Amino acid sequence: MKKKYFLLVFIGIQLSALAQHGYLLSGARSSALGTASVSLSDAWGVIHNQAGLGFVRNTTAGFYYENHFQVKELGLRTALFVLPVKAGTLGASFSNFGYHAYKENKFNLSFAKAFSNTFSMGIAFDYLNTSIAEGNTRFTTLIGEVGIQTKLRKDLSLGAHVYNPTRSKTGKNTMERVPTIMRLGLNYQASSSLTLLIETEKDIQQQPVFKAGIEYQPISSFFLRTGISTNPLLTSFGFGFQKHQLTVDLSGNYHQTLGFTTQLGFSYSFLKKKETVRDDQ
Repeated sequence: MKKKYFLLVFIGIQLSALAQHGYLLSGARSSALGTASVSLSDAWGVIHNQAGLGFVRNTTAGFYYENHFQVKELGLRTALFVLPVKAGTLGASFSNFGYHAYKENKFNLSFAKAFSNTFSMGIAFDYLNTSIAEGNTRFTTLIGEVGIQTKLRKDLSLGAHVYNPTRSKTGKNTMERVPTIMRLGLNYQASSSLTLLIETEKDIQQQPVFKAGIEYQPISSFFLRTGISTNPLLTSFGFGFQKHQLTVDLSGNYHQTLGFTTQLGFSYSFLKKKETVRDDQ
């Protein structure tokens, strides 16, 4: 019980570190890899880097839940839908963070286009809604996102993404700005069963974050993952199961002071794949 009250105080003091006005990273695969996901090309690119959607070939729906430090008031919920069309790939998502005293909602519309088998660009428009029960305070704003992905060679991909490049404010009647966050990462396919990822993330007003992740596929349809990220130091782990059209991912990370955070994600592809491998492999 003491831990719960401590964490509710913590969210009031350092809320930006947990949610950051719409910067809600979702996806259990990404979480297990230390969120080193800017160079991945799956349906969760709606969240991490819209350019990755350009390489997604299947209509996909997904859901994600994250329980920060095992306190339900710090829960994050995300639903997404991805639809490849003739002109490119459309994506949409909705994320909700918090509880009745403090809530953040994020509505996302994305579009990506692969200009070749090796290069894709993506953009997104987000509507952010923040509600604080005390004082009946509400903030709303629109922001943008933009990203690219390119395959430098067959086994090496690069991803870059900018969240809120226009430095939009959190609302009309405030001087506070939504964070502007830049990410750059590499995805190295060491073998058919082993993927290595490194990434750096920089909020223009904060210290940089460094991330690394490993994904290993010991048998068909099963994935083992681990990762690490800094500022604060988090160690991550997880696994995934992919069978035909259904993918289930579970993960967790550990903060040395606040303890464990757990994540669970589902995605369903409406078209069968010829092989049970990730879109970016």
